[in-house]
Amino acid sequence: MSRAPLHGRQAYGTWQTIGTRWADNDIYGHVNNVVYYAWFDTVVNRWLVEAGLLALRDDPLIGLVVQSSCRYASPLGYPQDIDIGLATEHVGNSSVTYRLGAFAQGADEAAAEGLFTHVYVDAATRRPAQLPAQWRDALARLAPR
Repeated sequence: MSRAPLHGRQAYGTWQTIGTRWADNDIYGHVNNVVYYAWFDTVVNRWLVEAGLLALRDDPLIGLVVQSSCRYASPLGYPQDIDIGLATEHVGNSSVTYRLGAFAQGADEAAAEGLFTHVYVDAATRRPAQLPAQWRDALARLAPR
């Protein structure tokens, strides 16, 4: 069974570096799969804060994770710095699917690639809310090249 290759570095609009921790490795000597999901959550939300889209407190619009996935191609481990690329895979009326690639620092090929979907809702009613123009403008900077 073959699968599509993971995206390369050119497919991402912005980057963050995360250092692995001693506790990230599992008994097999590589970063445990659950850690990748924590990295993805951290990178998306840090980007939202830095872009001025997420205030963390009293924000009228919040993102709820409705789906996430990850494909693995090669192991990462402690001690290692990891470059996480971030791009938008799809921007809908009230949802965004982010694509994230985890790369060993300096590597051209991704070790893992994930998808992370937020549905943005009104903080008070928890009903889907349309993404404002400011959000769409910022998210456009993450679109794949």
